[in-house]
Amino acid sequence: MGTPYDTDVVAWASEQAAFLRAGDFAALDLKHIAEEIEDVGKSERRELESRLAVLVAHLLKWKFQHNRSGSSWESTIRAQRTKIGIVLEESPSLRRIFDDEMRMNGVWHDAKSIAERETHLRALPDRWIWSIEEVLDETFFPEYEK
Repeated sequence: MGTPYDTDVVAWASEQAAFLRAGDFAALDLKHIAEEIEDVGKSERRELESRLAVLVAHLLKWKFQHNRSGSSWESTIRAQRTKIGIVLEESPSLRRIFDDEMRMNGVWHDAKSIAERETHLRALPDRWIWSIEEVLDETFFPEYEK
């Protein structure tokens, strides 16, 4: 038996990969392999949600505190859109998140919290004010709130 999963997950993963390559299926730790495979999907989903929250936070800042905007805000908006596009290209099934109202409300809440913390604004909308298509559209920048 190799390294226990709970002792050193990196060494365990290397050993499991070696067992697979060698065709030594009896040596595989199937329970933990299944958990790790599920975790890959969770990790990808969390990355998408995190990047989306950062993007939306910067769009909120752009709209509600544009007088303080600089090229870094635009750069962050563009970079997050690019990185989100790459994540969706590599894992198109993640688009299902956009139809999950609970998850998307969580993304909005996270984005609002980021924007409030960084701008000290407290009157930001509690709900989505843009469609996901607008948010991801590389030409979309919201009108300034005066």
